[in-house]
Amino acid sequence: MSKASIIGAYNTAFGAFVTKDKQSGLMTDTKTYYDLLIEAGRGAIADAGLDAKDIDAIYVGSCSPAGFVNQEHVAPIAAEIDPALRFKPMTRCECACASSSVALYDAIYAIEAGRARHVLVIGVEKMNLLPTPQMTHVLACCSHWPSEGSKGWTFPMLFAEYAKGYQSHYGIPTETLEQMLWTVGALGYRNGAENPLAHVRNGPQTVADIMKLNELDERGRSKNMMIAAPLRLHDCSLVSDGAAALVITQTANVSNKARAVEIAGIGHSVERLPENVRPNMYELMAGKDAVAKAYKEAGITAADVDLVELHDCFTINQILSTEALGLSADGRAGFDYLDGRFTRDDRVAINLSGGLKAKGHPVGATGASMHTLIYKQLIGEPIGVPAKKADIGVTFNVGGSAVTNCVSVLRKL
Repeated sequence: MSKASIIGAYNTAFGAFVTKDKQSGLMTDTKTYYDLLIEAGRGAIADAGLDAKDIDAIYVGSCSPAGFVNQEHVAPIAAEIDPALRFKPMTRCECACASSSVALYDAIYAIEAGRARHVLVIGVEKMNLLPTPQMTHVLACCSHWPSEGSKGWTFPMLFAEYAKGYQSHYGIPTETLEQMLWTVGALGYRNGAENPLAHVRNGPQTVADIMKLNELDERGRSKNMMIAAPLRLHDCSLVSDGAAALVITQTANVSNKARAVEIAGIGHSVERLPENVRPNMYELMAGKDAVAKAYKEAGITAADVDLVELHDCFTINQILSTEALGLSADGRAGFDYLDGRFTRDDRVAINLSGGLKAKGHPVGATGASMHTLIYKQLIGEPIGVPAKKADIGVTFNVGGSAVTNCVSVLRKL
């Protein structure tokens, strides 16, 4: 079976593309959902050196456009990229924050089946038009509604359960866990400071900087407030707007190998949706299964990986994902981060983009963005911090509370 390869990609800037009237609270769109989708799609086709007529199918990953911007049936928006795309098959995929990784996998299946030669994959989300309570509600619909969302459980609360389970299982003192989480957060901010597309480029770049934000002011308030113990504000990813897109084809069709990256292996594993029925709330069990599948298909081990873009929706998930990927022993990732591992100078670098913590997290766009960033690193056109060594990169994208787990191994041709 011939593998698929990425031959072009594009990432929009990530940010909050709205203005807010302080008196009325009304939001005004400055870059719409439609703008973002079209920009990313056009950019990827151009980057692949193709014309729109060469695209045979389009898959769009988007988490909750109806909730965020009152628009369902979003895949046909891609027809506005270019008139030549009219009448092409277009499909939307939804798997919470893993929506565009799943869209990519569906595109791969179309390539492998011989139904399409060139496929465009777009991930997009526009989150900042909603006030925080409404935005939180839309995201809560990605949890198990009867046992979680309807009971007032938010995603910080759901991932806090993993943090508490991890701390308890490995007997980690609270002060040590805090240092681990702050170290992870600071690393993301340092890398994000050099990413020209990042949502936040001026975040606190050291543990000391984050600790300073923990202090209470004269009114008893903190700039790093506790959201869901032990997770504070700076343990949480951003609410972002943005899009990313990829063009893929069969590796056998690649004409310019210098700008092609093979998708050497994928793993797609799904956990039970409610957290209260899962054992082992101290590890990503389905994540480990997805990693094993992707590594096996690609014929690699963790020792072969040079760089990773992983799903740091919360700092605890970066620690859990590092272990799931086999880059740290179980229970040791936090200590490895404390020891200075996984920086741009390490054998394997993690989230050189700044990750969801600094680059941003427009949920439907995140998977496509991860693949775009690794692709650009592997062809020698890095966005932000360049990798020290770049032959094999891995993406680890999560949907929901570690429910949908998508792992891709990308290899330079």
